[in-house]
Amino acid sequence: MAADLYALIERAERLLGRLELFMPLPLAVPDWNAIAFRWRRDARGIGGLHPVKHVHRIRVEDLRNVERQIAQVDANTRQFVHGLPANNVLLTGARGTGKSSIVKALLNRYSGAGLRLIEIDKADLADLPAIADIVDARPERFLIFCDDLSFDSGDSGYVSLKVALDGSIATTSDNMLIYATSNRRHLMPEYMQENLETRYIGDEIHPGETVEEKISLSERFGMWVSFYPFDQDEYLRIVAHWLAVLGRPESEIAVSREEALQWALQRGSRSGRVAVQFARDWAGRHSG
Repeated sequence: MAADLYALIERAERLLGRLELFMPLPLAVPDWNAIAFRWRRDARGIGGLHPVKHVHRIRVEDLRNVERQIAQVDANTRQFVHGLPANNVLLTGARGTGKSSIVKALLNRYSGAGLRLIEIDKADLADLPAIADIVDARPERFLIFCDDLSFDSGDSGYVSLKVALDGSIATTSDNMLIYATSNRRHLMPEYMQENLETRYIGDEIHPGETVEEKISLSERFGMWVSFYPFDQDEYLRIVAHWLAVLGRPESEIAVSREEALQWALQRGSRSGRVAVQFARDWAGRHSG
């Protein structure tokens, strides 16, 4: 009898040992001393917050020709940091004009006041509820940052983001907002065929269901901030600023104008990103 009992216990222990291999391990405790994190999945498919070791140290003062946009996002972020009502933010428009740079610069401005940033890929947006649970009890204020966001038809992240913004019986935690950048105002591709769904009732225009569905996602962001391409003079002012930051003298900055314009022409864009790239190239070639 006793032998049978011991054998049964031994079999049960072996079975439990096998089951433990399939049980999820407890989530690692994030390093809360960091000011920025990335949400990443490991080989087992388990997500976690990984601290960013080298945070981009761009300053608000380094951004040019987007003063109005900075003022809007800064005011919203300041409200959020101080525990006041604030909105989720969608920054849309021309590429290279400072959309993501504003978010990074505001992190550096307000990190001392408790602001933190969590970068998440579009493919992991379904994990937003898990992130909300992790940060819920923390005293810091968290920006969930999704850069260069856009969706194709059928993307699962579309529904996850829509629910997280405004659509679930459970709200997100009070210490969490979503900031996203995109080149598309409505985050999804728009096709000519969709315009055929439009109905005209008297003098009123009623968009079709497909268009309404696409608009409904971007409308869930409480704040829209638009960015526009820079003209030639604005582009050259950004070039001059970064050449000065990189230690080039005023006389040299004046000489660089023609090359800076040729650089932008070759890349088909007069943007802040192109201006920074030119300034680095020029400073590197003319140093030493």
